[in-house]
Amino acid sequence: MNQWHYSQAARALDAGGVIAYPTEAVWGLGCDPYNETAVRRLLALKRRPVHKGVILVAASMAQIAPLLRGLAPEHLERLEASWPGPNTWLLPDPDNIIPSWIKGKHPSVAVRVSAHPGVISLCNAFGRPIVSTSANPSSAEPARTLLRVNTYFGTKLDYCLPGKLGDLAQPTTIQDLRDSRVVRS
Repeated sequence: MNQWHYSQAARALDAGGVIAYPTEAVWGLGCDPYNETAVRRLLALKRRPVHKGVILVAASMAQIAPLLRGLAPEHLERLEASWPGPNTWLLPDPDNIIPSWIKGKHPSVAVRVSAHPGVISLCNAFGRPIVSTSANPSSAEPARTLLRVNTYFGTKLDYCLPGKLGDLAQPTTIQDLRDSRVVRS
């Protein structure tokens, strides 16, 4: 895809916008995780309470390096074996470097290092991880087409990044890094 689209999406994110973009299985909504106003706007669009938290998606482990410091070697090995890929892990955040509007009521943060080429290009264009949550109101099915994204959100989004979904049939599995317990399958 033309690099121009990724630049436009990154510009929208930098400006505090909320965007839609294709992920491994469904269309996602994203914004700058460190912009509280943008995150709260995204949550309002989804009608999702802040206490539930949202996922961060990154292009590489280097983009989430502060969260990896202090992890046990076996935990780092587990992450390295599953990333990049469609695996979302709950990572501890003992130093509280991730804002509460991302983690919600949880002490950990959900993170994925994606293997989806479009997500990688988007995070690289933005220069850091972004919020990744399914593009749908909380009670509705996740969008699997750009038409459905537009049906749900119309002109309320700041940019829709064109592209194709990955090959997954369902959103990514979420596991707790401490014990590999599956939180969402």
